[in-house]
Amino acid sequence: MNVHGDADSHLDALCHVVWNGTLHGGVSAASLTPEGATALSVELARDGIVGRGVLLDIPRLRGVPWLDPGDHVTAADLLAAERSQDVRVGEGDLLFVRVGHRRRRTESGPWNAAETRAGLHPAAMELLAERRVAALGGDGNNDTAPSLTDGVEFPVHVLGVHALGLYLLDYLQFEDLVPLCEEEGRWSFFCVVAPLRLPRATGSPVNPIAIL
Repeated sequence: MNVHGDADSHLDALCHVVWNGTLHGGVSAASLTPEGATALSVELARDGIVGRGVLLDIPRLRGVPWLDPGDHVTAADLLAAERSQDVRVGEGDLLFVRVGHRRRRTESGPWNAAETRAGLHPAAMELLAERRVAALGGDGNNDTAPSLTDGVEFPVHVLGVHALGLYLLDYLQFEDLVPLCEEEGRWSFFCVVAPLRLPRATGSPVNPIAIL
């Protein structure tokens, strides 16, 4: 089963990113075998990920329907969205950042998102580290393409998964959630993420549920 890619909503396990021969926490990349991951697999989340979800809507902040492919979300954008939406991301939160990827695809048609897409600027990850969030999810890949970091194709994944030990959720769907948050006048909610119990897998398809 291909649990990654540029279309299906999925969760990246902590074994998903190799950097300088190691996984998160200094675990050797040799723990990834042809039979699967022997350490840090998605089975660590077999009982689910549950917490307060916070959605920051960057197109709403900028007054546009979506961010164009290649655009990026900065730490300043995240802070401004907090102020605009009267919410603050805190320790243990599941942070969701909307760039409008799904809406653009629905209204303008598909494009090669592997080559060009909106995402976070790598420097924005410093704010996530300071706030000690537990997970990061986006309606795109979370990483901008083309990459903003020379020689590193997915710097947000490297910083998030490898350095910070965050579960990353890619290609989520926020278009049904945004109007509900607008109607309720709040951008935080109870959130449940239930990955499949796939032995030794580097990730899993997921369908996160927001409960307002």
